Amino acid sequence: MNAFVMGIDFGSTTAKTVILDVEGKIVASNVAHMGAVSGQGVAASVADALAEVGLTQVDMVRTVSTGYGRRMLDIAEKNYTEITCHARGAVAMVPEARLVIDIGGQDSKVIAVDANGLVVQFAMNDRCAAGTGKFLEVLARAMEIELDRMGGLALEAEQELKISSMCATFAETEVISLLAEGHGKPDVLAAVHAAIANRTLGLVSRVGKVGPVAMTGGVARNPAAVHHIQKVLGMPLLLPEQPQIAGALGAALLALDDYKATLGKLAAPEEDDDLESRIGIPGSCAPACKGDPVAAVAGAHPSR
Repeated sequence: MNAFVMGIDFGSTTAKTVILDVEGKIVASNVAHMGAVSGQGVAASVADALAEVGLTQVDMVRTVSTGYGRRMLDIAEKNYTEITCHARGAVAMVPEARLVIDIGGQDSKVIAVDANGLVVQFAMNDRCAAGTGKFLEVLARAMEIELDRMGGLALEAEQELKISSMCATFAETEVISLLAEGHGKPDVLAAVHAAIANRTLGLVSRVGKVGPVAMTGGVARNPAAVHHIQKVLGMPLLLPEQPQIAGALGAALLALDDYKATLGKLAAPEEDDDLESRIGIPGSCAPACKGDPVAAVAGAHPSR
């Protein structure tokens, strides 16, 4: 009988599922866009990944979850923080990476990693929409542009403008004002992406700029975000083929480690609850928020 393991990233706006065989090869993956933390979205992602290779949940010898809703999944035997899983998954996809920039729907994080994908240090913004996919969604609506078109249009900019606020509420007001002044959408969009890049640079400065640098998360698919982050870093970004599945892949690899531990082939991965307590509990951004809250932690590396 063939054995398989599953990793599920129950994110704030998307659900990602990765299935591995016992050799660690990806046999199926799925990304489901669900709009908000949704059990139905996760169920759809899991079902589609299983259907892709004709398997059922019974075929999974281990399932590990991560992400905002990781504790809500009954099918997962264990769960780990997104910091641990994104680090492990990113290095699996980009082995040379020593710094990981992940910008998702509701948070952004920068993680320094070692060659095994273990966390050395990290900085995270999870208390405000500043510099995240949600920030882009809010401004896309304000500019009446489809989210997928933002990056391409921003690269057509001819004039350099500035967005001074990273709070989504205030940035939206700035964007509307710039458009009312007659500035073109590409120029305004470029300013939006430059603001995200500067916000990201602030996180990098807390961890330390080391390379090579990999970028994961949904925003890694945005060419303007990649361009502006590379510009402020002064370094190229290494982009995995599937940047959104880093967390789910990391969870699947931890599931595989745990399964092999039961066979006596590997030490079981340690729990990372202490890492979660140092991250803090995600809060909300008040109207006056300037996008400043950031958690920065050093020496956080649960054993593989």
